Amino acid sequence: VIRCRAAIAWAPGKPLSVEEVEVAPPKTGEVRIKIVATGICHSDEHILKGSLPNVEFPVIPGHEGAGIVESIGEGVTSVKPGDKVIPLCLPQCGECNFCLNPESNFCQKSHLCEPQNLLPDKTSRFTCKGKQIHHFLWVSTFAEYTVVPEYSTAKIDAAAPLDKVCLLGCGFSTGYGAAINTAKVKPGSTCAVFGLGGVGLSVVMGCKAAGASRIIAVDINKDKFAKAKELGATDCINPRDFKKPIQEVITEMTGLGVDYSFEAIGYADTMIAALASCNMSTGVCVMVGVLDSGSKIPIDPTLLLTGRTWKGSVLGGWKMRECIPKLVSSYLEKKFNSDLLITHTLPFAKVNEGFELLRAGKSIRSVLLF
Repeated sequence: VIRCRAAIAWAPGKPLSVEEVEVAPPKTGEVRIKIVATGICHSDEHILKGSLPNVEFPVIPGHEGAGIVESIGEGVTSVKPGDKVIPLCLPQCGECNFCLNPESNFCQKSHLCEPQNLLPDKTSRFTCKGKQIHHFLWVSTFAEYTVVPEYSTAKIDAAAPLDKVCLLGCGFSTGYGAAINTAKVKPGSTCAVFGLGGVGLSVVMGCKAAGASRIIAVDINKDKFAKAKELGATDCINPRDFKKPIQEVITEMTGLGVDYSFEAIGYADTMIAALASCNMSTGVCVMVGVLDSGSKIPIDPTLLLTGRTWKGSVLGGWKMRECIPKLVSSYLEKKFNSDLLITHTLPFAKVNEGFELLRAGKSIRSVLLF
């Protein structure tokens, strides 16, 4: 058993509490990882608000981390102690119907199929003050040590800087892949991206990499426009600057609407606006943002009847276990610069400060270092 620090959410609506926790050794098919760095993602904020489904408290959040294998359980063959790894918040068991389908990146062991509050054997590896603490998506990267199933672990290049590539565990991969894999943005096309947080800006980077000729970035926080332009946006618009719905503004700007639109916020209203912003015949709208649990979206069916495609994207469409190592290699080859998303680097003890920066719209990505 290892004693170490972790940030625990004891109940919804409360700040995280940095505590000493006990982390049990890995069992058969499990890996114990020393987390070196972890990003703060908006989905972690959803946990603290209590708006993510199926999450049980007390829980150790965090799902965008990178670390080093400390020990392995019986039967583990793909990693060994000392390997650099990214724990995966979307597993790839390799055996279910989704994993066996080359067109799917989903897995039936994911949180949307069965809650990942406990490890597959239905027990926790975390305790604090004699109480069982729940896992989050099996990864719980807000702990100095965490235990995950082997199929939620991706071995990465030993040269990778963990304080940078941790973003590939969720935010960057989600946005970049939504453009490249889910939408399959074509060269010369037009795109609109709603929401310029870490995920939305990664969508901008993906659209640019795919050769889009016009990328319209949409946000109510104009302080994010400079970064959006640096990453490839050609136009930046604030819905509050117009008296008409933003979808009408985008349609007027482009003539028919964009070829591809992306919603990277997680609001029903902006999901509808994004759908209506793409052209009515061949337009593709990709949902990337996470809505609050129980949300419903009322839409006019003629938006789809005329030919638009509306689709969702989980973790950017990447089969995580096989693709994350390749993305890390692309990062090392400087095929993209996800470092530009990191605006703050903080010691782990300042985790709540990182969330304050997120809520105030002052950060794109804060990375916590243990």
